[in-house]
Amino acid sequence: MFPTKLPMTTTSFTVRHSSLIAALFAAFAAVGCAGTIPNTTVDDTPENRDVVQFMESYRHAVEERNVTELLALASPLYLDDRGTISTDDDLDFDGLREKLSSWRDRVIDVRYEIKYRRVTYDEPRIFVEFRYTASFRVADPEGEEHWERRLQDHRLVLSRREEAEEGAEFEILSGM
Repeated sequence: MFPTKLPMTTTSFTVRHSSLIAALFAAFAAVGCAGTIPNTTVDDTPENRDVVQFMESYRHAVEERNVTELLALASPLYLDDRGTISTDDDLDFDGLREKLSSWRDRVIDVRYEIKYRRVTYDEPRIFVEFRYTASFRVADPEGEEHWERRLQDHRLVLSRREEAEEGAEFEILSGM
């Protein structure tokens, strides 16, 4: 009375193909994610891994408030124009040293997270674009402590050291 084999309906065809299409999209997404350094949107290449590792050294030095290490990561040719045309607010290596010393005296504790977005090479410069979240416990002039928080897109400009030591292949030209 009832047929043992039901004819394929449009609904079962659509459901079957929808599942196949969803599986294909998932596979393509997984392949796309495999091409980036974990927890970043940076292409996974040996050179980019070296840059991110260097940037992690920078991040740790910030969290430790280690001015000596931060200055060691900076190029002696460091110059930050602070995004303005005026040269009055430019920051060179000596100015960076003063700024970091003052910063260390005011800042009591730091939490600094970086989400790496992109690494671009325009030799001899390397541009590292990232978003950072920073929380600073700061002492005001009266000695009162409070937390400040910043969330911002940022870019550091690096170059390769001419005489690279172990673990010191790069130096920061601007952006600190």
